[in-house]
Amino acid sequence: MEHPILFLNLLFEKLGLPVPHSPEDADSIVEMLLLPHVVHTWVVALILLILAKMAARSVQMVPTGGQNIFETVLSGIEDFMVGITGEEGRFAFPLIATLGLFILFSNYMGMIPGFFAPTANINTTAACAIIVVVYTHVIGVRFHGVKYIKHFMGPIWWLTPLILPIELIGHVARVLSLSIRLFGNVFGEELVLAILFFLAGLYLAPLPMMFLGLFTGFVQAFIFCLLSMMYFAGAIEEAH
Repeated sequence: MEHPILFLNLLFEKLGLPVPHSPEDADSIVEMLLLPHVVHTWVVALILLILAKMAARSVQMVPTGGQNIFETVLSGIEDFMVGITGEEGRFAFPLIATLGLFILFSNYMGMIPGFFAPTANINTTAACAIIVVVYTHVIGVRFHGVKYIKHFMGPIWWLTPLILPIELIGHVARVLSLSIRLFGNVFGEELVLAILFFLAGLYLAPLPMMFLGLFTGFVQAFIFCLLSMMYFAGAIEEAH
C-alpha cells in the first residue's frame, strides 16, 4: 500500500527517471531499483549506517550522548538474546541486532507522511525471513555437523518417514510465518492510515493511529527477533 504522495518518487520523476508504481510496471533493472520498497530499503540502510558512524566516531570508556544510547540498546538486545540461546548463541547477535533495527526503522518510516515502510512489501519481509531460516540451518550444521539431520528424523528411527516430511514442511512454514505476519501487520497499518488520510484529512484522524503505529512497529520488530532467536536456540540444542 503506497502513500498518496511519496516524496522520493516525486524527486526521481523531477530528475527524469522512470518511476514505476508497482512491481508489475517495472520492466527494466533501473525501474526495479526505483520501486518504492527498494528505494526506501536503501534509505533505511543509509540511516542506520550514518547513525552507527556517528555513534562510533568518538568511542569513550565512559559513554555519553549517542554512544550511550547505542550501547544501552545493543547491550539490552544482546542480554535478551543470550537469555534465550545461551552463551553459545552470542555469536549470532550482530545478525539479530541488524535485522531488529532494520525492521524497526522500516516500520517507523511508514509513519512519516510522504514516505513508505519497506516492511509493507512482502518481498522485503520474505528476504528477512529467508536470511533467518537459512542461517538457522547454518548454525545447526556448525554445532552438530552431519548429526544435524537428527533434528529432522524424530525420536525413533522407524518414525523417520513420517517425521521427516513434517519437519521439512515446518521449516518452510517458518519463512511464511515470519514474512507474512510482519508484512500483514505493517501493510494493514499502512492501509488504515491511507483510508483515514482520505476520509479525515492530514491531521485529524491519522494522528491517533500513528501513535498506535509507534507501539505496534516496535512490537512487530520484537516478535520477529524473538522468533528468530528461538529458531537459533532450537538449532543449537541437541536433537531428542
